[in-house]
Amino acid sequence: MHSPQSESERSRRSFLSTSAAAVTTVVSSAAVKNLVADESKDSGEDATARMVKQLQATLSPKQQAEMCFDWNHQTEEHGILRTHLQANWQINPHAVFSDFYTSDQQELIEAIFWSLYNPEWKQKIQKQLKDDSNGFGKGHSIALFGNPETGPFELVLTGRHLTVRCDGNTTPNVAFGGPMFYGHAANAFDEGPDHPGNVYWSQAVKANQVYGTLDGRQRKLALIKNSPPEEDIEFRLSGEFPGLPVSEMSPDQKEHLQAVVNLLLEPYRKTDRIEALQCLQAQGGLEKCALSFYESDDVGEDGIWDTWRLEGPSFVWHYRGDPHVHVWTNVASDPSVEITTA
Repeated sequence: MHSPQSESERSRRSFLSTSAAAVTTVVSSAAVKNLVADESKDSGEDATARMVKQLQATLSPKQQAEMCFDWNHQTEEHGILRTHLQANWQINPHAVFSDFYTSDQQELIEAIFWSLYNPEWKQKIQKQLKDDSNGFGKGHSIALFGNPETGPFELVLTGRHLTVRCDGNTTPNVAFGGPMFYGHAANAFDEGPDHPGNVYWSQAVKANQVYGTLDGRQRKLALIKNSPPEEDIEFRLSGEFPGLPVSEMSPDQKEHLQAVVNLLLEPYRKTDRIEALQCLQAQGGLEKCALSFYESDDVGEDGIWDTWRLEGPSFVWHYRGDPHVHVWTNVASDPSVEITTA
């Protein structure tokens, strides 16, 4: 661990104090409870699910044959394709903005995509899409699993630094329809220590502010020399997690950590934020999780930890910031849920 008198520690203190104002406002714990209460009053079918049904109804036999699959369709390369996850991949060879789809279908697919996000994040997501894929659609593809009319279904959209899902809440025991990936390379493949222009760097800023509140013993537990493989987000059935147990944090520190969770969830639509929080609570909440930071990926060697991880019985949020941002997520209410990653 860095000496309290080291230049990197002074840099850390300056960073934590000057960056606080730049972090996006997060929802308080009380506000989260109100959010859940308000949403529980809503009724009717998910609007995004209705759009998926509408899309399915427009698909030609050729389109259905090439981008619609059985619920547990498997491939030799990826296993169960619906639950697979990579940092940069195409689930289907046909780009959204290609002649495989009609212009009306392209418009509907894009509407489905944006409906999965918090409208307040649209400008940031547009920047990520432009930087990484020259905008939405050219480097993104979709696949539809199951049947939205008769049973469980899931629409999966993939591309560079992106895997998102729409399941109409038909996939049991999971949030977001299953594991997700998001990331950003803002101005270069190798970003500098401050990650200028990266739309997700504020999440690491907020996590490092939590680290700044830890005492020496807590830092010793939280700070780990080498990070695990970034795609290692399957649930640990042992119930043992690396890092500082949240149960050993003070009430104020836990409140700061809850603010981190809120910021992680903030880009997504309200229903998915709620479902993720409910899944976390189903396995004991933050009290059952552990927080870890990794020395091995310290860009600029400034003691501001670019890679960190929050993990619990069925909650994994792995943030890798070296050389640019990759984030792997897996949130469920049941730790026996299985996924595949590259």
